[in-house]
Amino acid sequence: MIAATASSSSSGALGTVSMVLWIVVLFGLMYFLMIRPQKKEQKRLNAMLSDLAVGDAIVTTSGFYGIVIDLTEEDVIVEFGNNKNCRIPMRKSAIAEVEKPEDVKSE
Repeated sequence: MIAATASSSSSGALGTVSMVLWIVVLFGLMYFLMIRPQKKEQKRLNAMLSDLAVGDAIVTTSGFYGIVIDLTEEDVIVEFGNNKNCRIPMRKSAIAEVEKPEDVKSE
């Protein structure tokens, strides 16, 4: 009877260790597949916005193309199209892509 109790408690401990190991593996997998790429993309976006300068061509998150006319800490004024009167202030966070003028000339 004592041997049966000892073997059942050791298999219960093994099952608990196995479950904890699976939870650790799942959290590690979630980190490498979801959290790490998101942080990497956020760093890339912050670096792109910090390098933003007047005269850069941009694409907004809504798909509009424009040229940066003026910059402040959180906002930019963007000129859309050939019409010089179409200048719209917008948040920097609404910018999806930036093309530097030297990138446009080389293509």
